[in-house]
Amino acid sequence: MIPVTRSYLPDIKKLKSYIDRIYESGYLTNRGPLVQELEERLRSYLGVKHLILVANGSLALQLAYKALNLQGEVITTPFSFAATTSTLVWEGLKPVFADIDPQTFNLNPKNIEALITPQTSAIVPVHVFGNPCEVETIDAMAQKHGLKVVYDAAHAFGVQYKEKSVLTHGDISTLSFHATKLFHTIEGGAVITSDDELARKVRLLINFGITGPTSIEGLGTNAKMNEFEAAMGLCVLDDMEKIVQGRKEVWERYEKALNDKIGFQKFNPHGTRNYAYVPVLFKDEAELLRVQKALNEEDIFPRRYFYPSLDTLAYIDSLWPCKISKHIAESILCLPQFLDLNCFDQNKIISTLVDCIVYK
Repeated sequence: MIPVTRSYLPDIKKLKSYIDRIYESGYLTNRGPLVQELEERLRSYLGVKHLILVANGSLALQLAYKALNLQGEVITTPFSFAATTSTLVWEGLKPVFADIDPQTFNLNPKNIEALITPQTSAIVPVHVFGNPCEVETIDAMAQKHGLKVVYDAAHAFGVQYKEKSVLTHGDISTLSFHATKLFHTIEGGAVITSDDELARKVRLLINFGITGPTSIEGLGTNAKMNEFEAAMGLCVLDDMEKIVQGRKEVWERYEKALNDKIGFQKFNPHGTRNYAYVPVLFKDEAELLRVQKALNEEDIFPRRYFYPSLDTLAYIDSLWPCKISKHIAESILCLPQFLDLNCFDQNKIISTLVDCIVYK
């Protein structure tokens, strides 16, 4: 069976050496030494000022909204994983969807300004599949209208924009370190900001608002990463060069074989790639379903990232449909992509897909 991805597992002896340190220290959670070490290493690796590790990527988004005191309406993209929208609704905010660019799959800045009302407090764009948004345009628009910007950067680990981390844009960026991600800590995430006060607020929020053994400054929750997750992250971080290079080779084989047969995402020319996903676009849903069925019959299981378009969810009261997002969501499939996907299996994926298109 060839799945859409396989979680990267580092050398077990190295992981055990970190676990031995946990047993020696006795720290399991509450910002133990391994969490602190991973935060420092990630800050350096990613080139950011403040990075706060948290329990998962959804909590990272919720903490961002709380730290920025968002209220009312938030303009966001309908083409993303469900968490981008569900976290807004969970926090009592109203998602207002701006349609996406049909080539980049990112929120189209041209569709934002008409949606801004007195109730709008923020914009939440997504670097979809690690493709940097038009960050300068979005940041300038937010500044013009006095809005906050939270970038959902769950797919953008290690991505650079104009030779700086894309995570340095906006008020806050968030990452997911779920087991399926390019870099992972089994479960986990991070809040990134250049603002000292925001970083301080987030640290309070992740630990119940506690400032000392007998003092609680304000409302908070429990969003801390534990030491065992940090141990995994430290091991995976050591192997990032190998992971990215291996995925790059897989991605390039797909591109060479399929570039003239199906659609590929248009990448921001000022951004770098991390090769975390291989999204391919078919002409319509019927073609996608035909290809998916053929692949499944060969025990190959791609996935429909991201379906359905979030503006169509039952718990959403969307003002109008986002036609481009709906079409992309119905027509896009992510092909298997992981470090140890061998050439034999990849050729099987490619030939099955091509045969299905040619002999439909």
